[in-house]
Formats: sequence, structure tokens, C-alpha cells
Amino acid sequence: MTDGGLLVVGDVVTDVVALHGSPVMSGTDTAADIVLRPGGSGANTAAWAARLGADVRLLARLGYDSSEWHTTELVKTGVRPHLTVDPDRPTAVVIAMVDRSGERSMLTNRGAGGLISEADWNPTLLDGVARLHLSGYILFAESGLRLARLAMEQAAAAGVLISLDPASTGPLREFGVERFIRETAPANLIIPNLDEAILLTGATTAERAAVVLSETYGTAVVKLGADGALAAVRGEIVATVEAMSAEVVDSTGAGDAFAAGFLTATLQGVREEAALQAGCRAGAECVAQVGGRPRYGLDLNRLYPIHTD
Repeated sequence: MTDGGLLVVGDVVTDVVALHGSPVMSGTDTAADIVLRPGGSGANTAAWAARLGADVRLLARLGYDSSEWHTTELVKTGVRPHLTVDPDRPTAVVIAMVDRSGERSMLTNRGAGGLISEADWNPTLLDGVARLHLSGYILFAESGLRLARLAMEQAAAAGVLISLDPASTGPLREFGVERFIRETAPANLIIPNLDEAILLTGATTAERAAVVLSETYGTAVVKLGADGALAAVRGEIVATVEAMSAEVVDSTGAGDAFAAGFLTATLQGVREEAALQAGCRAGAECVAQVGGRPRYGLDLNRLYPIHTD
């Protein structure tokens, strides 16, 4: 295994995506195109990074109901999955209702993913890894928080860079902003969307939020959706880019794809502006399709370890 790898610790989710052209009406039927897709913020980021050429492994927890399908889907995209299968709980499920504009509303059951813990960790996961990337969702349960602490402690001791995606404003607000910042202090890069950045800082603009976060983490990249993205390093805005043109079909996973593009580019030694552009390209490709994963064209006949409790 060569240096420069990416380890993602996060969630694998079964996404039920419903695209509806008219508003959802209470108490009656609403016509929709409904598809089943593999998803999860951590898994999406890992899959896009592998698609873009990174050496990626994913640590996650699956349920008894769909572990084989999810494992196969990850391997096909080029991810090295390190998965625990919970014999008593299903894999996490998200029902995403996507309107005509591509915006989505979600119903979430974290299932087995909510029980990922330090028992799932192995220090050898860091072998050959240059960056550890954490999905913020794992911090919002006590067992996942303990795992995050352990992973960050060992990564920092090994000289591995640490990045994180704050995940979502709802659970982030419930977890507590000050607590989140305190728990993620070892990270040197944070990649929030605009709403998350504002929640974490109390700022009123993306620029100010990025500056404040970069003073805490070193580097902050704020995702602005159709308005592109910007990066700040140690209190100064260093790059701003516009979004790539794309027909928005489904916004599911766009932020995960952006993070993968940015992380993969920086692992290759690319500077912030070009890395932002790489992130925007991946995000644009993602929103032009249904679901949060890249379409794969790889012929990988490799098996990676799975164990059951």
C-alpha cells in the first residue's frame, strides 16, 4: 500500500429517492418516480474519491438486511470497505423527497450506523493513509463520538491530516456548536455548507464564516451550492470559485461529491483554487443524476474484510 491514501469514517445508507413534480399532499397519493440507491455521506465521499483516483478505504457499520449489496456497490466504485455487520439492526435508511427544483427533504433512520463504535476501529486502518476524513454524523451518538476521538488521536500521533464534514444543521445544533468545535479540535480542515458554516460561527456571510472557521481549524472550505465555493486559510480568504454549469436532477450527495473532489485534489498536491474547482466539477456531475454515488465502470474482483458481531 502506498502513502497518500484516504480513510473515511462514516455512514452507509440505503437511499429511497422519490422525485415528485407536485407538492406532497397530506392524506392522499402524490405521483413520484421512486428509486433505490446506495448512499450515506461517508460512503458517498469515499465512492467519489475512488472514482477520482484516490486510494480510499471506508470504515462503517452495516445492518443484516443489505450488507452484501452495499459491500458490492462500494467495491465496484473502487472503495476498500472495512465493514462491521450488525446482526440485529438494519442498515440506515433515508427517504429523500426531491422536488422539481432538485431540493430534498429527508426522513432518516440511522439503524446500525448509529452504533458504530471504537470496537470497530483498528489502528492498521491508518497504514499508508495521508488523511482521515470524518463524517460529522458519527459524532452525534456517544459510541461514534468515542470512535472519532480514538481515530483522531491515533491519526494525529501518526502525522495523518484530519478533515471533517459537519453533516447537517439539525443534529449539529442539538449536539451543540461549542461542543462540536471542542471535540473536533484535532482537525486541520473543515468542509461545511453555508448553513452549517453560519451555525458554527454566528457569521452573516460565507466569507466571514470561512475566515472564523479557518482561525479554528487552519483551513475552512465553505460549499455554496449553485454559487460555487470558497476557501480560507489561517484567517484569510485564499480562493473563490464559481459553480460548474449543470442541470440539477437531484441534489442528494452533491456536498459529499464536492468534498471528495477537493480532498482528492489536495492529496495530489493541488492548491486551494484548483482543488475547489475539482470539488465543483464532482458536485456538478453528482446533481445531474439520481442518487449520491458516481456511476461505476470499474471491473474490480477484490474482496475486503467484513466481520459480524
